[in-house]
Amino acid sequence: MADVAVALPHNTFKFRHVFAVSLGNGLEFYDFLSYALFSVYIGHAFFPANDKSVSLLLSLAVFGIGFITRPIGAIVLGSLGDRIGRKPAMLISFLMMGLGMLGLALTPTYASIGVAAPLLVIFFRLIQGFALGGEIGPTTAYMVEAAPPEHRGLYGSMQYTTQDFAQVVAAVIALALTTVLTADQLQAFGWRIVFLIGVLIVPFGLYIRNNLPETLHAADDAALAPDATRGSLSVRARLSGHWGLVIAGLMLLTTGTIGSYVLTYMTTYALDTLHMTADISFGVTVVSSGIAIIFEPVSGILSDRCGRKPVIVAGFVATLLAVLPAFWLINTYPSMTTLYGCIAVVSLLFAIATPPCIIALTEGLPKTVRAGAVSTIYAFAISIFGGTTQFAIKGLIYLTHNPLAPAYYWMGALVVGLIGATLMRETAPVKVRRA
Repeated sequence: MADVAVALPHNTFKFRHVFAVSLGNGLEFYDFLSYALFSVYIGHAFFPANDKSVSLLLSLAVFGIGFITRPIGAIVLGSLGDRIGRKPAMLISFLMMGLGMLGLALTPTYASIGVAAPLLVIFFRLIQGFALGGEIGPTTAYMVEAAPPEHRGLYGSMQYTTQDFAQVVAAVIALALTTVLTADQLQAFGWRIVFLIGVLIVPFGLYIRNNLPETLHAADDAALAPDATRGSLSVRARLSGHWGLVIAGLMLLTTGTIGSYVLTYMTTYALDTLHMTADISFGVTVVSSGIAIIFEPVSGILSDRCGRKPVIVAGFVATLLAVLPAFWLINTYPSMTTLYGCIAVVSLLFAIATPPCIIALTEGLPKTVRAGAVSTIYAFAISIFGGTTQFAIKGLIYLTHNPLAPAYYWMGALVVGLIGATLMRETAPVKVRRA
């Protein structure tokens, strides 16, 4: 049986703690969405080629390279969160994230320093990947352990809500830049401004994270493991009895990752496949993330009241039924209204499904391996599929000339997620108590 998280007193866990914990994931998505939004410009700056599609593919490939070091960061920083505390791990990952973002923003172009430019970009993406790999486990473990048990779904959904809020901020900044800058100015320096704005958040985030109370204490460990040998057991031994949850969690997070990165690719899809203007294309993310900001907390509340599993299954089924018609309409009747309307619908349905996935995985795992296990499972899911989704979609469209390729790719992922949901056992306190 999983360890029961010990919540902080209600008057101790405050909104600023929720904000501080979620800020790292928000900055992650701000950075990665900024890269996705400006991947065309980044490709021209660091990977010049005669064929624009080749330049974009190279840019997206480097986007994926940042995922290579995620599992390493997950193992190192996630395990650190289990050994010395959630807070130190969160501070280290956040600082490294900022350093990687700053390096990318300041790297000279290929025209200025030649092959050193793409090599530096790759180096900074690897740093960011390491940092981000160790971010999700300690922060989600912290949220589950600190929140009142009956509100873990709502509090945990703030992880996703702040991610989408960060995406809205990135998209709004991108929209503003496309309005005030010319195409040449965007290419020359405009895309760098987005990353530098993200860097400004880092000192503030470090300050508020440093003032968080710790949720992993020696007293808790002693209570959870009264025998002296417990702490010396291997991770595999401590996960004994939880492998079904681990496998189901990997499938669920894979589905969530692919869906999220299909949605973040829609700006490039609108620019590159639908040939829409930059202002309309950048607005897609404002729509999808804005909808998610509203409905992800709703998902958290529903999962607290109805259980994690029913909410996940209902959301995935509804999304599966909506994806193909949405892409068909977007391509058959291409317009801003059709694009925004269809993306709003699938974003709403997917926002209902995703938050309970990581909450169920986290609260179902033993506390002594929670941060490391969640980090590692999430990192492998996002490394394999998050880092390749946008490249795969563009490659499939390029090879098949079928603009519906993203829909089929996403639908396959949703089937995997539904299988994972059937394998998962219920972890919501309201359902466990009734059982």
